[in-house]
Amino acid sequence: MCGLLGLICPSELDAGSARTAVSAALRCQRHRGPDEAGTWAGGEAVFGFNRLSIIDIERSHQPLRWGPPESPDRYAILFNGEIYNYLELRKELADLHCAQFNTDGDTESVVAAYHYLGPSAVGRLRGMFAFLIWDTERGELFGARDPFGIKPLFYASGPGGVAFSSEKKSLLELAGTVGIGSELDRTALQHYLVLQYVPEPESLHTLIRRVESGTCFTVSPGEPPVFKRYFTPRFDARPVRDAGDAERLYDEIAEVLSDSVAKHMRADVTVGSFLSGGIDSTAIAALAKRHNPNLITFTTGFEREGYSEVDVAAESAAALGVRHVVRTVSAEEMMAALPLIVWYLDDPVADPALVPLWFIAREARKHVKVVLSGEGADELFGGYTIYREPLSLRPFERVPGALRKAMGKVSTRIPEGTRGKDLLRRGALSLEERYYGNARIFRDDQLRSVLHTFDPEVGHADVTAGPYRESASWDPVTRMQHVDLFTWLRGDILVKADKMTMANSLELRVPFLDPEVFKVAARIPLEQKITKETTKFALRQALREVVPGHVLNRRKLGFPVPIRLWLRDEMYDWARDIIVKSQTEEELDRNAVLRLLDEHRAGNLDHSRRIWALLVFMLWHGIFVERRITPEIPEPHYPVKL
Repeated sequence: MCGLLGLICPSELDAGSARTAVSAALRCQRHRGPDEAGTWAGGEAVFGFNRLSIIDIERSHQPLRWGPPESPDRYAILFNGEIYNYLELRKELADLHCAQFNTDGDTESVVAAYHYLGPSAVGRLRGMFAFLIWDTERGELFGARDPFGIKPLFYASGPGGVAFSSEKKSLLELAGTVGIGSELDRTALQHYLVLQYVPEPESLHTLIRRVESGTCFTVSPGEPPVFKRYFTPRFDARPVRDAGDAERLYDEIAEVLSDSVAKHMRADVTVGSFLSGGIDSTAIAALAKRHNPNLITFTTGFEREGYSEVDVAAESAAALGVRHVVRTVSAEEMMAALPLIVWYLDDPVADPALVPLWFIAREARKHVKVVLSGEGADELFGGYTIYREPLSLRPFERVPGALRKAMGKVSTRIPEGTRGKDLLRRGALSLEERYYGNARIFRDDQLRSVLHTFDPEVGHADVTAGPYRESASWDPVTRMQHVDLFTWLRGDILVKADKMTMANSLELRVPFLDPEVFKVAARIPLEQKITKETTKFALRQALREVVPGHVLNRRKLGFPVPIRLWLRDEMYDWARDIIVKSQTEEELDRNAVLRLLDEHRAGNLDHSRRIWALLVFMLWHGIFVERRITPEIPEPHYPVKL
């Protein structure tokens, strides 16, 4: 788990002069890899790397050179992530192709697989990754990002070449070398204010994009990247005919998840686990305990009733017999930390849960270097409460189209906050019109009054058009899952997981987001995912013997953060100060934003999520555009021996 930075220049001469700039640009992502740093230049390529040593600590230094016996230095590789089947892959390559290895790490397995298997090798990698491989003989770069988008990869193209990085900040540092500007992408901003995150492949800088999940690419010097999608998640539900069929399905889920956790425990350092009050993280911790009897678990929460899972997590830890660490977070701590957290994010993400995640990651790093977590279970197994919406909206499907549209118009005349208004509005819309993913912060009518640059031609449905087209024949719930894999999961969940842990030089692993686990989850029929009583039904059944009873059928809390209450009280003056000082008048109507804050404080309407999205953007703008806010970046220093 590390930070990479690669630049492919138009000529060798350009590459030679760019090495100093690449080395300097590495510094702002040192938190991703504080153990060592290195650069390398050859041909038109310049590589830089920050390493967090997890496997083969004494060797496997990067940038790493590898090649077959006849050309031992043919390739240079930058690799961020972990390949959990690297031992099996190394043995296969050695047995079938006589591949030779000089280290005990997983990086060599990636480049060797590419040499012997070609680009199709990406489909053999079981793990999380973003990598760049420079072929010195062909003068060509090959790279890829993992199937679900666990590890980030930004890129920028200009007259000075094509640069790739784990952090957008490094590309901004290289802007002069690459030859790109720093213009704000107003379409991406509008998407952010609706969705809570900037959707792939966009970023808030027009000339910096993101390599999409499940995508590989090639780059020749002087040419733009050529991208190809190598993985598209496809659900293929199989009927469960009887109780025997159902039990076999549950056994298969339990078996593949147990195998995934076992492989995710591979490391030469201590592995811990995040633990909330839900079934997903509890299952991961329980399975991890089988491989590490001294497992440490970590929980975060708030000192407000109804906004914390600390007590449930502590009960689970006691039932599992693991050492447990708790970190509670106050409103004052959130306000003080938020500018620094936004700096780590690169692009704004308006999910308040990422703040306590940053605090618990910082606490965990005092004890371990790697943690497991339960991200991905909801998308794969049908865990979000919103997935039950098609069941509640079924009566609307029997209403003729013209009447449904009329109902939608009636809903616009109902005052905000009136019970039933949103149900009527959503019932009048088709699935494609109403569901953009798990969050929707501003509706267009709300956004028009706040955003000066509002463009009615910007279609948020464009973000989901591909996933809906691919899933046209599936049931509504499975289509929602498919949309979330391309939007909410990789835009919010995995961004905050990566950024907040790596900000603290902590590697986070997500065993649910494993290709083998997905193969099983993709076959689960609708009735085994969503019932009238619960979500993730098949997963809960599969984990009956794994998780404690008090967690098995517990309602999903969803890690709420008490910003609704805090913005009316402790955070009001702080929020107002951010709004007043912000220099975002080209984009936002300051008076409209202040009205939202005051209406929220009055208590009649809940604007908390919209206010939070605006505050995060204003802080981001103050840091990356105005350069007015300069968070003090701590040196990644960890005195505790791990």
